[in-house]
Amino acid sequence: MVIPALAAAWFLIFVAPICFYVAFTDMREMQIKNQAVYALALVFIIVGFFVLPPWSGDWAVGSIGPLTLNLPVYVWQLSHIIIVLLFGMVMNAAGAMGAGDAKFCAAAAPFIWAADLMPLLMILMSTTLGATAAHRLAKHTPLRQIAPHWESWDRGKKFPMGLVLAGSLTIYLILGIINGS
Repeated sequence: MVIPALAAAWFLIFVAPICFYVAFTDMREMQIKNQAVYALALVFIIVGFFVLPPWSGDWAVGSIGPLTLNLPVYVWQLSHIIIVLLFGMVMNAAGAMGAGDAKFCAAAAPFIWAADLMPLLMILMSTTLGATAAHRLAKHTPLRQIAPHWESWDRGKKFPMGLVLAGSLTIYLILGIINGS
């Protein structure tokens, strides 16, 4: 994985509690709260500024369409927010993704290195299968009595994707600590 292991470790300390909150509230209310999305973005802006300082280290060369830019890694990672938010807005307008999911993905985007896209997709697919199976199993067994009033139990085929997205980000950062550069 390309994410620096030290950066992944620092990010995980602050991101894991937010991800737990997102997963919990999405299962309970089928809603990802805006304050969690803001907190996640703020973690990257503040912690990332110190972990990936723009004034030191190598600058990365990248292209946006026909433009070639040479920017600090911190700035490139921040640009992911805009790109993913625009994509999420299109997906939400098409009815393929909830607005909270799109906002969470945008806030989580700077934590993901572009070169780690394939490992991230594998994590996302595995987490989707595991979370769906666990949620459906709990829904149809006595485990449901632990939290009988959760909204996600009674939404038919709708699924709390915050559980998957938050879990995937947490797993990505944990693997980044273990296998990062």
